[in-house]
Amino acid sequence: MTDTPTPTDIARDVLTIERDALDLMRDTLPEAFNAVVERLLKVPGRVIVSGMGKSGHVAAKIAATFASTGTPAQYVHPGEASHGDLGMITRQDAVILISNSGETRELADIIAHCARFSIPLVALTKKPDSALARQADHVLTLPDAPEACGIGMAPTTSTTCTMAMGDALAVAMMKLRGFERENFLAFHPGGTLGAQLLKVSAVMHTGEALPTVAPDTPMSETLIEMTAKGFGVAALIEAGRLTGVITDGDLRRNLDSLMSRKAGEVATRNPRTIAPDALLTEALGVMNDNKISALFAVDDTGALRGLVHIHDALRAGVA
Repeated sequence: MTDTPTPTDIARDVLTIERDALDLMRDTLPEAFNAVVERLLKVPGRVIVSGMGKSGHVAAKIAATFASTGTPAQYVHPGEASHGDLGMITRQDAVILISNSGETRELADIIAHCARFSIPLVALTKKPDSALARQADHVLTLPDAPEACGIGMAPTTSTTCTMAMGDALAVAMMKLRGFERENFLAFHPGGTLGAQLLKVSAVMHTGEALPTVAPDTPMSETLIEMTAKGFGVAALIEAGRLTGVITDGDLRRNLDSLMSRKAGEVATRNPRTIAPDALLTEALGVMNDNKISALFAVDDTGALRGLVHIHDALRAGVA
């Protein structure tokens, strides 16, 4: 009597089959891969990605990944393309068509459109001798691996490999374009991801909002400045540079003679600071590690440029 597999057993089998297929694709990466990347990098327009059914869902994801990593791209539904959306595909573009079998009838009009206007066509398929592959300028062949569904019909392994190939293309072009964190932030301003890429300069307080005092400022005036600006700290400025900070802790440590002293006598020297172009997450880490709620931002010369408070990180969605 055969034991019935548990859901965990089935899941492990699926993941093993798909992992093996990805290993095979890595070890037998299509020879055309480099040529495809070079071709797409030279495209003056967009990379159009299309497919039908499950391949269409994967195509939409690939287009979105391209677009978010520096390669202008758009998904076009093959059915809609046959009813007017072919106008979205121009001579300035390149097209990637996804079909596991390479015989998807709904792609025919896009293939013909590419041939008519000499638009570069890349086939992403499991069948290198298929109709799609024969019409394409470049063919990226997927590994001949079994689907993970057990009956060999539900797109599972094939869609996983297709998506992975799309990621490989997108990341290769991203790196060759020199696409960096700053570029990524421009395309991801919202949500947690955008917040994690925010720089201190994007949220820091500047100008008249900064609580600043000179070394010879009486502590009575320093307290007024700290209260008025509302950050619980004051920056000690000498010759245009930040040389110290006054915090609530400094006030408590000097309580007995506080009102008879000057700001320079109370301030903590050589304070921790942050660069304006540092990530806000880095500033938050410094504040957490040192149990402080505010951090002054200075430039390479030590000049005060701003102040970031832990509440700024909270509002930005970092903390």
